[in-house]
Amino acid sequence: MAGGEEVSNKQVIEEVSNRQVILKDYVSGFPKETDMELRTETIALKVPQGSNAIVVKNLYLSCDPYMRIRMHKIQEENSVFASYTPGSALTGKGVAKVLDSGHPDFKKGELIYGPTGWEEYSIITTPETFFKIQHTEIPLSYYIGILGLPGMTAYFGFYEVCSPKKGEYVFISAASGAVGHLVGQLAKLMGCYVVGSTGSKEKVSYHSLAFFIVIHLPFQIVWVN
Repeated sequence: MAGGEEVSNKQVIEEVSNRQVILKDYVSGFPKETDMELRTETIALKVPQGSNAIVVKNLYLSCDPYMRIRMHKIQEENSVFASYTPGSALTGKGVAKVLDSGHPDFKKGELIYGPTGWEEYSIITTPETFFKIQHTEIPLSYYIGILGLPGMTAYFGFYEVCSPKKGEYVFISAASGAVGHLVGQLAKLMGCYVVGSTGSKEKVSYHSLAFFIVIHLPFQIVWVN
């Protein structure tokens, strides 16, 4: 083009800052705040042409007990868990909004739930592991609680595995945890006599489940978290 600048046909890809929670190294013992750090990277909010990936904005992230196991260096070959990679963002279940999609089953603007990064934005290369959130009138935070992994574990574990009956004695360990406190409420709704244990007085005061501490009861159901 004489006397002018050459016009580029290349698409301009928007990049934004992306804050991430990074695991610094494998954890020994109980995780501490110093085992992690907040890092800011950049990320393109556009799916590469021809890719089936999706780009999402993470809205809610679930902090689940199994994550502590993954922070350790797992030696067992047959373990159901894989260790996190030091220097990379943590991952877990979360609620996200689709910003761009190369996958035919996911569209921009849809709300989804599944395994994502502990970061503001994520590129999901396996969207099939997510499901779409249909009932958007429900608070989205419920999908990482009672409608998410903790809630499903409590519901199916208690009703389908334990098969409770009204009037039975139920003991729950770690009753202040994400799953334990839900099992306690389900058992109370069932008409069971519920006993819960926690690791400290603060946990008992925190969630006030009205569980009774009684020894020498003929428990029909014992839930160990």
